[in-house]
Amino acid sequence: MRFFHLSDLHIGLKLMNHDLAEDQEHILAEIVRLAAERQPDAVVIAGDIYDKAVPSAEAVSRFDHFVTELARAVPQAEIMMISGNHDSADRVNVFRQVLARQHIHMIGRPPELPAETIAKVTLTDDYGPVNFYLLPFVKPSMVKLITGTDKDGNNFSYDEAVHRLILREKLAEQERNVLVSHQFYLSTGKDDTIERSQSEIVTVGNIDSVQGDILNRFDYAALGHIHKPQRLNGKDCYRYCGTPIACSFSEEGQQKGVIEVDLGAKGEVTTTVLPLVPLRQVRTIKDTLANVLAQPSGDYVSITLTDADDYLAFDMRDRLDACFPHLLHVGRERTEAAGYRLEQGEAVQLSPFELCRNFLQDLDEEEEALLAAVINEVQEAEK
Repeated sequence: MRFFHLSDLHIGLKLMNHDLAEDQEHILAEIVRLAAERQPDAVVIAGDIYDKAVPSAEAVSRFDHFVTELARAVPQAEIMMISGNHDSADRVNVFRQVLARQHIHMIGRPPELPAETIAKVTLTDDYGPVNFYLLPFVKPSMVKLITGTDKDGNNFSYDEAVHRLILREKLAEQERNVLVSHQFYLSTGKDDTIERSQSEIVTVGNIDSVQGDILNRFDYAALGHIHKPQRLNGKDCYRYCGTPIACSFSEEGQQKGVIEVDLGAKGEVTTTVLPLVPLRQVRTIKDTLANVLAQPSGDYVSITLTDADDYLAFDMRDRLDACFPHLLHVGRERTEAAGYRLEQGEAVQLSPFELCRNFLQDLDEEEEALLAAVINEVQEAEK
């Protein structure tokens, strides 16, 4: 059985307030073209369909066009998608039963009541059933009626809640099982192996992290949430496919693509990355004005000028705009005294939590935990 693994479309995204509509339409058309060419049996989208919980009318129209064209390109395929932390769970969940009859499975909410289980779609090939478990983004508060709470009545951590939720599923061990999930999974026993991009929400203390050992129950884990394509636990069968186009300048140089997964008999998994070529790349350039002007580009560009006189030139911006029609940012390298520059550099690198903690000072452990919870809640609300 062959299926496509996608995630983090972030339809409606703006890059430094620049509308990426044209770029997203291009890359979504590329995905449809690949689907028409490769004819997968299923297409999986692992969350963050939209960039905002309340997307614009234009973003909804763009998604509608994409799904329509995708269904036309692979009429025999099952199209499965889950909500991510950027999506409105209820919005994704709408018309769920009606759409399922059209081979489109949009799962917005995880199981929330004890009688409910993780949504499952079963397909069959020559080797037997393949069970796709579709688990949208989970907050511990969403599933506490299933997972319970700790001895003090508090919600479990993300790690404990997701583990309990998945472990209660009765998997047919002799069959092939695929998990589709949108969470911050970590490689087992390693907290520093997953790279997050500037455009992602980073919680204080990585409280949203989930240990990846739970993925060992599955033959393949189609993961969303992390924007850089990465493997988990050092295995090809547990993958973040990443975003189809760069969502920030921190994703410069990343090769984006669709992961094509081929499942043979139980235990036989092959993955291939089908490259996606964007309409425009994202590039950062740091040099003198003369050297920068010598390398014109139609890409999205962020420029840092290393000579203060260049930055103050009256026609600097006009000359740069002529060479870089999609220039999004121009700045200059700091030239202040060494001591002052170091102080500024340290301030810029502080997280919101660290800035607040330094300002308030002398917080005890309980107060720090409360501050972290407030900042995490505000960051998620902003998205």
